[in-house]
Amino acid sequence: MADNKIESVLKEDRQFDPPQAFLDSATLKAADVDALYQAAEADHEGFWADQARDKIDWHTPFSQVLDESDAPFFKWFADGELNVSYNCLDRHLDSRGDKTAIIFEGDDGEVEHISYRELHARVCRFANALKANGLGKGDRAVIYLPNIPQAAVAMLACARIGAIHSVVFGGFSAVSLRDRIDDAEAKMLITADGNYRGGKLIPLKETADKALSEGCQSIEKVIVYKRSGADVTMAEGRDLWWHDAVDGQADQCEPEWVDAEHPLFILYTSGSTGKPKGIQHSSGGYLLGAICTCRWVFDLNDSDVFWCTADVGWVTGHTYITYGPTACGATQVMFEGVPTYPEADRFWKMVDTHQVTIFYTAPTAIRALMKQGDEYPQRHALDSLRLLGTVGEPINPEAWMWYREMIGKERCPIVDTWWQTETGGHMITPIPSSTPTKPGSVAKALPGIAADIIDESGERVSDANAGGILVVKKPWPYMLRTIWGDPERYRETYFGMFDEHTYVAGDSAQRDEQGNFRILGRIDDVVNISGHRMGTMEVESALVAHKAVAEAAVVSRPHEVKGECIVAFVILKQDGGSDELASELRDWVTEQLGAIAKPEEIRFADGLPKTRSGKIMRRLLRTVARDEEITSDVSTLENPQIIDQLQAKGS
Repeated sequence: MADNKIESVLKEDRQFDPPQAFLDSATLKAADVDALYQAAEADHEGFWADQARDKIDWHTPFSQVLDESDAPFFKWFADGELNVSYNCLDRHLDSRGDKTAIIFEGDDGEVEHISYRELHARVCRFANALKANGLGKGDRAVIYLPNIPQAAVAMLACARIGAIHSVVFGGFSAVSLRDRIDDAEAKMLITADGNYRGGKLIPLKETADKALSEGCQSIEKVIVYKRSGADVTMAEGRDLWWHDAVDGQADQCEPEWVDAEHPLFILYTSGSTGKPKGIQHSSGGYLLGAICTCRWVFDLNDSDVFWCTADVGWVTGHTYITYGPTACGATQVMFEGVPTYPEADRFWKMVDTHQVTIFYTAPTAIRALMKQGDEYPQRHALDSLRLLGTVGEPINPEAWMWYREMIGKERCPIVDTWWQTETGGHMITPIPSSTPTKPGSVAKALPGIAADIIDESGERVSDANAGGILVVKKPWPYMLRTIWGDPERYRETYFGMFDEHTYVAGDSAQRDEQGNFRILGRIDDVVNISGHRMGTMEVESALVAHKAVAEAAVVSRPHEVKGECIVAFVILKQDGGSDELASELRDWVTEQLGAIAKPEEIRFADGLPKTRSGKIMRRLLRTVARDEEITSDVSTLENPQIIDQLQAKGS
C-alpha cells in the first residue's frame, strides 16, 4: 500500500433499503432522484440554473450562471437580483400566511406558535428598527442571542435590508465575541439580557458588556431583547431595549433587492492558527442550496413538522432553521433548552407533543441520550416520525443502530449528512427515497456535487475501502465565497493543496464497493502506526461498540518504535474505570480491528472537551496525550473543567 493512502480496517455489511411506508409517502420519488442525477451529470451549470429558476423568486432574472474567471473566487447568478427575506416570508403570505412557521418551546416549557404572517410582521418591524438605528445595506450586525425566535427574526431582518449578519453562539466567551465583532467591524450588536438553558442563567448582556469594554470600537448601537428579566446595565446613548426599538415601527418593510453575490452572512469557524475564520456566504447561491437540500434530503413537504435541534449560532441552524425550512414554507420546531433538562426524555417528549415528522440532531446528542438508557425514549410513542438525520461529525455504527431501532422503530430512514460551515449545506448524504443506508456511511454526493477522493499526489483513489483526501472538483452555488477580509487565507486553506478548482475539505474518506462514502475524520485525525495510516474514527467506533463504553475520542502521540501510537479517552456508561477494563478494551479493539489499532493507553474520564456545538476538540486532546502545555483558548469549551481530569495519567 502506498504511504499516502489511508487504510480502513472497519467493515460494515449491514444495509437497509428505504422502508415501504416512507416510499409510499415520499414527495421525491426514486425516479425523480435519478432524473436529477442525470441532468446534473449532463450539464453542471445548466442543472443549477434550472434549479435556481425553479426554486427562487428573482426580482431581476439572472442571465449568467457561473463566472469562474477569477478562480477560486467563483460567482453564481451574479447579475440576478433577489431578497432572501422575501423568499422566506413574503412569497408564502397568499398561500400559507396563516400556517405555523415556528413552534417555539422555551427552556421552561413555554410554547408559542408563530404563523408566517406574524413572522413577516415581526421581521418587518425589526428591519425598520434596524434602519432607524443606522444599519443599512452592507453594514455588519453581530447577533448574540439564545436559540429563540428573535434570533431568526434578527437574521431575516438583516437580510431584508441588505445588512450582513454574523451570529455568535450564545455560549461563547467575551473574548470570542470581541474577536468576531472586531474582525467583522460590526456596527451593531443584537443581544439579550440573558436566558435560561438547562435551568441555568446565561448572562448574555454581562458577557457582551465585557467584550465591548475590551475593544469593539466599531459598535454604535446595542439592541437588547428582554428574555430573562435579569438586572443589566444599559449604556445611555448606545444601548436600547428591543421592545422600545420596535415600538411604533410599521409592520411592512420594502425588501432591499441585492445581487445574488451580495454577502448574506459571515459565520466564524475555528482556524488552525487560533484566529477564527469569517466564512462569507452569498445570497442567491446559498439560498438555493438551503432549499434544494431541504427538498431532496429531508423530503420536506407542506404537512411536515421539521425539527433541527441545532442552535442558530451554528451553520446548521442558519441553513436548517432560519433559511431552509422558511424558504420551503415548512412548519418547524425551535427549542431553547438542552436534551436532558428537566429529564433525559425532553427531546422525545417534544417529538410527541409537537408531532414532529423529521428529526435532525448531532451524533454527540444521540450518544449522550443513548448513555441515559432506553427507558426514556420508551416512555413515548414517537409514531409521528418518518425521517431521522444526523449532522456535525461522523456517527459511529453503534449509535446509528440505536437511533434507528429505539427512535425510528426501524421504520424511519436515517440521513447521515456530511457538510461543513464552508459548504453551506448538505454535500454527501443519502436521499431517503432512493438510497439504501448503511451505519456509518454518508452514501453518495448529491446531484451537482462533484465529490471525489484523491491521494496526496492528486491521483484519484479508485480502490474500494482505500482512504484518501476528500475533495470537490467543481464549484457549487452554495459554497463559501471567501474568508472575510482575508482572500489569501481562503485561497491557501481551501484551494492551496492542488489547483484552483479542487476544494479540499480537510477530511479523509473512503468509498466502499458500491461507491458509498464513509468519512474517516479530519486529515489531522489520521495516525501512522508502523507505516500504516488509519483514521481515528474507526478506533472510536470499535470502542463505542463495547457494552461498557458511552463515548470515546482517539488521538495519536509520538512513539519511538512505531512512529505514532494511539491514546484513547473513554467515557463509560457507568462509573468504574479500572486497569482490568482498560486491558479488556485494548483487547476488544484488537479483536475488532487488528493489533495495529490497539490503543497504547486508555484514559477514563467523565467527559470530553467539546465546543458549544458538541464537537470534540481533538487538537486539545492531542496536546493532553502528549503531556504538552495547553496554550490554546479553552473559553469556548462547553466543559473547560474536564481538562484537569483528562491530564491525569491513564492505564
